[in-house]
Amino acid sequence: MKNRMLPSLASLALASMALAQAGTLKIVSSLPRTGSANAQTTTMVNGIKMAIDEVGGKVDGWSIEYEDMDDASPQRGNWDASIEAQNANKSVRDPKVIGYIGTYNSGAAKISMPILNKAGLVMISPGNTYPGLTKPGTGEANEPRVYRPSGKINYFRVVPADDLQGRVAADWCKEMGCQTVYLLDDRELYGKGIADVFEKRAKEIGLKVLGREGIDSKASNYKALANKIKAANPDLVYFGGTTQTNAGQIAKDLRSVGVQSRYMVPDGCFEKAFIEAAGAANLEGKTYITFGGLPADKLTGRGADFRKAYLDRYGTEPEAYALYGYEAARVLLDAVRRAKTKDRAGILEAVAATKDFQGALGTWSFDENGDTTSRILSGQAVENGDFKFVKVLGQ
Repeated sequence: MKNRMLPSLASLALASMALAQAGTLKIVSSLPRTGSANAQTTTMVNGIKMAIDEVGGKVDGWSIEYEDMDDASPQRGNWDASIEAQNANKSVRDPKVIGYIGTYNSGAAKISMPILNKAGLVMISPGNTYPGLTKPGTGEANEPRVYRPSGKINYFRVVPADDLQGRVAADWCKEMGCQTVYLLDDRELYGKGIADVFEKRAKEIGLKVLGREGIDSKASNYKALANKIKAANPDLVYFGGTTQTNAGQIAKDLRSVGVQSRYMVPDGCFEKAFIEAAGAANLEGKTYITFGGLPADKLTGRGADFRKAYLDRYGTEPEAYALYGYEAARVLLDAVRRAKTKDRAGILEAVAATKDFQGALGTWSFDENGDTTSRILSGQAVENGDFKFVKVLGQ
């Protein structure tokens, strides 16, 4: 009698375990948590956690589990292709994972996008801005098709792409009275891509490009290049790159050899680590930053509510991309709520159907490419050792 009952008890235990498993959905993020980007990505992770806490860690009775993954390595001090691939593959193998928030760097996205696409796992980026990830005709000939081996779109982003940011950056230079520019880029996907957009627009509006250089982002200094730029005497130096690809060191070396030109960088430098790396004195009064959105203290509505809640919880201002981590998590959780089936396919379908989302970034939708319909961009300057909002761009 006892022997006949044991299999039934075991079966009940297994069934109970399966039920518990079925009641948990997992969200992961893959962001550079090692290196100078950590300050930025910590606030992004904080934003994700806030979004999950707002729903009490549950959606329609399903428990939401979260894992914070690092896609950077100590050797690089930045995102690492092999680690990003590991994160994507690990997520695909875990049946509980129904959403992947990442990446921060566009180059990292190229690694994980096809892996996640084959598995039908939705990916929402809070930071990628390279146009070729989503928009046909804006990148390489095979983009974005190469990232979609299944033929379906599983990648979405809540931040405007660089085909907008690079264009308005050039327009802003012209508006400030610049007539000549010298272009630099870090030779990476994001940096080179936005510099390409800037250069194209500069030529369209009559800005004279005096030179263009791709830098070695691991170099200890750029004084020879800075002297070359000094001889060209441009009105503005534009660097397509990030804090992690030496935007701060370039600023130091330009000023050390006496270059008085304005200096402009994109949103990959819109973090306190950039000012720290460059030294505030080297940026003061002549440095400008573009950003796909508004700084936290200029947000209204739900965005202002987020900032207040963040300040109350963490006691400090959120970095620029904290809001985008929060928004990516919120739209994913909303899709879980709306999904007809709480599996990868159902949640992917619900994310793709996101329309008129009432978010912290305003009211926006995902278009047919997976891009946000939000078009708000802004320009900042560095004053008194901090970022200062200057204006909304592109309007």
